[in-house]
Order: sequence, then C-alpha cells, then structure tokens
Amino acid sequence: MSVLKGKPSTRSVWTGRISIGLVNVPVKAYTMIKDQSFSFKYVRRDDACPLKYERVCTLDREVVPWSEVGQAVEVRKDEYVVFTKEELDALRPESNKKISLRKFVPLGQVDRVFFDKSYVLAPDKSGDSYGLLLKAFKEKGLAGVGTFTLRTKENPVLVYHYRDSLVLTTLRYSDEVVDPRSYEDLGKVEEPSREELDIALKIMENLTGEFDSTEFKDTFKERVEELVEQKMKGEVIAVEEPETEEVRELMSALRDTLAQLQKT
Repeated sequence: MSVLKGKPSTRSVWTGRISIGLVNVPVKAYTMIKDQSFSFKYVRRDDACPLKYERVCTLDREVVPWSEVGQAVEVRKDEYVVFTKEELDALRPESNKKISLRKFVPLGQVDRVFFDKSYVLAPDKSGDSYGLLLKAFKEKGLAGVGTFTLRTKENPVLVYHYRDSLVLTTLRYSDEVVDPRSYEDLGKVEEPSREELDIALKIMENLTGEFDSTEFKDTFKERVEELVEQKMKGEVIAVEEPETEEVRELMSALRDTLAQLQKT
C-alpha cells in the first residue's frame, strides 16, 4: 500500500450534500492532493524589492479597483459581452450545492486518463447517514457517477470508498482529453527487431518490483532549500552545469544496460 504523508487541511473547500434519489447526506470536501513544489516570489533583482500586480486598463492605463472589475466573454476581437455577478450566479448549476449521483459503476471501468483532482468527503453532522453510505460503497465495491461544481466549473465526478473514507475525484470531459492515436507521429513508429524486443523485456524483468511512493523526492525543492541556507549564511555559490548524457546507439545501449543490471 502506498504511504501517504500529506498534512490534512483544517478548513474544508466546499460544503453541501451527496444526493442519491431522495437520500441526502451532508458532507464537507477537503483538499486531498497538495502541490508541495517550491514557490518563488517575483522581486526586483538588484534590491529584492517585492513586485505587485495591478489591474491596469489597456485603454487609459488607469488602475481599476476590484469594485469595478467584471467578467466578460470575448465574442470577436476586442468585442466583449459583460456579465453581472447576479447573472452568473443564476446560471450556476444545481451541483453547486450538491453531488448528484446518477448511477454506480465498477471503479476500474473508468479510464484513469480522465481522473483530475481528488477530495476527501467527511461527514457534516451526518455521522449515521455517512457511515451507512461508506459501508455500502465498501461492500459493493462500486463508484458513484455524478456531477459536482467547485467555484465556477461543473465536473463529472466519481465518489468511492478509499481508506475508510469517501473520496470524490473530478473527471475531465471527453473533449478535454486527446486520443494519442490522433497524432501523426505515432503512425511512424517502427517495428522493433526480435532481438531488441527480447533484450528490452529482460531489462523490464530485472527492474520489476513493488511500487513505493516514498522512493520519489522533489530533488529540485531540496536543492533550492539547501541553496537558500547557503545564501543566508553568505556563502559563495559555485554554479555547476549538469553533465550532458551521451546519446547511444539503441542496440548498444540495450546490451550495456542489461549487462549492468545482471551484475547487480
């Protein structure tokens, strides 16, 4: 089983209910996937003065306060249709307040390429009904398919049992995912020789093992943090360019790789 080390959120990002027919289960959604990549701030290089971004009108170059900012759709070049907040609120789908589950499917039936973001669903003063739903999902082994709106976008979603909780995963629409076979370059892929394929399969056999999420670390983040410590101490930084890897002929690279693996 994968090791999960992310810190739980203290505040929910959405509250509403799971709706199945006439059954309604109040829930709260918490962020499950957290981007831990390093965050840089933009500054003036000479004195590290922080930069701020302003909403500047392209016509008169004046800064526009938030109270005067609206939302619009560009229908033709430089021609916009402006919406009021009330108009947009009236357009928001019902799934803004509930997760409507329409049917249940085997989780493995859903192509993983459609998976987008995941959220933990926790009971919102609905311990009994949440517990019943959790148990039903766990015993049936199915995922609920429905719709859910977070902020402004409505998404198809899956709700399923995972590690003693209900998890919601938003899905991408079919027109957001490109079929790899539509790229012409893939039609030019050459058939490998039997010898090349045999060696490639042996390399894969030698490298076969169990998945362990703790094997992977964000080395860029670690190096940036080390560099921050060095700079704070006033140390002189020597920039080292990474070595360029030699491009090897395919069969030679295959044979040498297999030989290295067989030595270990």
